[in-house]
Amino acid sequence: MLTTALTERLGLKHPIVQAPMGGVAGPALANAVSAAGALGMITAGPPDGPGKIERDAAEMTERFGVGTLAWRLDEDPEILDAAIAARPAAISISGGEVVPHAARVNEAGIPLLVQVSSAVGARAAIDAGADFVVAQGTDAGGHTGWVGTMPLLEAVLPVAEDTPVLAAGGIASGRGLAGVLAMGCAGAWIGTRFFATREAIGSDERKQRLVTARETDTVHTRVFDIAQRVGWPAEYPGRALWDDFTARWHGHEDEVPLEGYEGGHVYAGGAVGAITDIPPAGEIVEQIATGAEARLRELP
Repeated sequence: MLTTALTERLGLKHPIVQAPMGGVAGPALANAVSAAGALGMITAGPPDGPGKIERDAAEMTERFGVGTLAWRLDEDPEILDAAIAARPAAISISGGEVVPHAARVNEAGIPLLVQVSSAVGARAAIDAGADFVVAQGTDAGGHTGWVGTMPLLEAVLPVAEDTPVLAAGGIASGRGLAGVLAMGCAGAWIGTRFFATREAIGSDERKQRLVTARETDTVHTRVFDIAQRVGWPAEYPGRALWDDFTARWHGHEDEVPLEGYEGGHVYAGGAVGAITDIPPAGEIVEQIATGAEARLRELP
């Protein structure tokens, strides 16, 4: 068993957190991940309001976390009210200015995870009272920054000092978990691999695209946010699978049509090339954990 600051603080069996992926991570996925000994998370992102958190929390039978977006909390502070009222095992905040909201989580006595994409962001998160820093590299699926996971960890780990760091972006197996633990992380924050599971929200067709995609089949782009008029800050494009829409409009963002786009895109990280099946989420937790343990035992 792998024991870290994450497992000890949150009472987990495995140092794994399932990322709160909008439109993917619902109660079924979060319950399955948590039942297997990791931390499953539900979401509070666009265009959701506080009611969604209340409904999803009512379906949770296991410990869970809530993932929120700073820019959405700026627009609708009641989202954080609902997240705190749900009494989750942890709350994460990403995508914007954390300081105005962090104190409320700290005062509620709920562990706070803050996702960052730079060493400067890590320092700010720690100063704001983060219990854990989530260093998310551009290898990650969905909205992310510009620095690769490994160089980001090289920058963040030295400045984090006594604040545990979780690695996010490009992790899909025990190899990846073992690697970031060996670097000094307290655990891994994993998204794309959990999208390709039976419990994740999403059609079979979208999940099958993850299985068939290669590690070279993603693009870091704003075209979907522009087309859907989603208010993500411009510094966080979304990493997604290439499709006809990105082939036409990526690089021509000023010309993206603001009507007629019906969605269907698949946010996915660079680790998509390691995905070959769509199993139950609990099996993924066990595979990653046991794989990491085996890898670390092989080290001198």
